[in-house]
Amino acid sequence: MTETLSTLLLHGGDGPRTVGTPVSPAPVLSTTYYAHPDAVGFSAEDLKADTPHFYTRWSNPTLELLEKRLALLEGGEAAVSFASGMAAVTGLFALKLQSGDHLVLSDVCYAGVAEYAGQALRRQGVAVSFVDSADPAAVAAAMRPDTRLVHVETPANPILKLTDIAAIAAIAHAGGAELSVDSTIATPVGANPIALGADYVCHSLTKYLCGHGDALGGAVIGRAAAMAELRKQSLIHLGAVLSPFSAYLILRGMETLELRMARHEANARAIAEWLEGHAKVRRVNWPGLASHPQADLARRQMRNFSGLISFSVHGDSAAMARRLADRLGLVSTAVSLGKTKSLCFYIPTDDILRSSFPAADAAQYRDWAGDGVFRVSVGIEDAAAIIADFDQALG
Repeated sequence: MTETLSTLLLHGGDGPRTVGTPVSPAPVLSTTYYAHPDAVGFSAEDLKADTPHFYTRWSNPTLELLEKRLALLEGGEAAVSFASGMAAVTGLFALKLQSGDHLVLSDVCYAGVAEYAGQALRRQGVAVSFVDSADPAAVAAAMRPDTRLVHVETPANPILKLTDIAAIAAIAHAGGAELSVDSTIATPVGANPIALGADYVCHSLTKYLCGHGDALGGAVIGRAAAMAELRKQSLIHLGAVLSPFSAYLILRGMETLELRMARHEANARAIAEWLEGHAKVRRVNWPGLASHPQADLARRQMRNFSGLISFSVHGDSAAMARRLADRLGLVSTAVSLGKTKSLCFYIPTDDILRSSFPAADAAQYRDWAGDGVFRVSVGIEDAAAIIADFDQALG
């Protein structure tokens, strides 16, 4: 089988085909499986690579298929699935960081990750440095002898700032640390961080990989030995296990990922270019625009620029947020991203700087975001219809 992206999305990790094998496997929902004392142990420390399925908190056939497919898509040796993207990232942090260690973290990243690192990790004795990861020199300056992990998100939510993965991987490794990359927005269609030097790739499967807004999930992909430890120490002991039915929905969504991402990107380009010409729009952030400050890096690092854009407006942003919420019809005012349907949500800059990004350079963030950004997850509707909806709503 030729392992192109299209083929992997549909067939990656499939078992042998025999007469009577279902073309579309049903989810295995059982929590327990027949076991034998010679094959399984009672402790997670007894878990081996060839341990059969016996309890879904440890492993499950549907989750196994999803994990194999994700590892193939990202060029990793193995993957571990979790109940959400947050569970995946915090599970990785729990494995790699302990009291006395140091974490270097993008100053612009998913709010939940930033808040967890700035609050919970520090309470646990982990030192955290929030750094502009778009600046390799800043990352290098933040490295310490006790730095164990550098975690970046690229493109970064919500202003779509990019990080040069290869450059940061070299810096992390030179300092004796590892690099994890949240590639949720890029997806495996747009980028493969492991090929650029990252040790771990994190995904919120809730977003583009599922694509339909009907299942939560997360995953970490990396080397087999590290993933085995992640399964034992974080998944089994902390218990944030992905539902097999959610895994089934995510697998079904992944089958159309390449097709959807092409449409998401094409629509995002049309809408971003239209917004740039609108009199009420102050700035548009999208990696595929020539005006993006890191357009060269985007072209070098990404094969698909994804469907998430953000924009800021002239004048009263809060008033515009209320206007859009009242007047948008086709586009839904809702959180999250990566769905087939278009979503728009206002994120005030003061709220971001006060809560999830307290260590961010406020002036630099405001340059990108103004008083707040309207984050638009561009769906796969007709681009002209999405533009028409924003046109009548912006006024």
